[in-house]
Amino acid sequence: MELTSVELIGERVRILPMEICHVQELFEAGSSPDIWPYMPKKIQSIEEMECLVNEALLMRKQGFEFPFVIRDKYSGEIVGSTRFISISELNRNLEIGWTWLSPTVWRTRVNTECKYLLLKLCFETHGTIRVQLKTDRRNVRSQQAIERIGAVKEGVFRNHMVMPDGYVRDSVFYSVIDQEWLSVKDRLERMLLP
Repeated sequence: MELTSVELIGERVRILPMEICHVQELFEAGSSPDIWPYMPKKIQSIEEMECLVNEALLMRKQGFEFPFVIRDKYSGEIVGSTRFISISELNRNLEIGWTWLSPTVWRTRVNTECKYLLLKLCFETHGTIRVQLKTDRRNVRSQQAIERIGAVKEGVFRNHMVMPDGYVRDSVFYSVIDQEWLSVKDRLERMLLP
């Protein structure tokens, strides 16, 4: 999956490959503690954000992940991040994960438009046959957002991850497969109408 120069542009967002120069803007976008309770890491300092970005870039170099930053076209500011993870070219599937957004864009079209652009790239450009999404079982808001875009709930992995605070998390798994893409695309396009 060749993505190094990809730039996805919607009405509200620009999704760009993550680079080390984004650390400061990502730290500012991720300054709210409300972002991190369900994430695998809690970012509380610029050094922790730099570490997160360096780890993401290493995973990109190794071909396991591809991290993006999300820039709000209205403000010009970075408002969050997302990644392709668990990339399997052999099986033509991947996961959209590590998605977090500044509360300033919660309940806006930003997340919906991001998912639309990323799914479109997967299914229409790269021939992906399955895109997975997962979230913490406690994160009801995230589950509702994933279900709203038309992803199918596949089940719950119990005791799936140990969180930074020691909590043993159950993860809820969803997917969109290639046969479902046209109906999911139509649904997302209707959601994004002005």
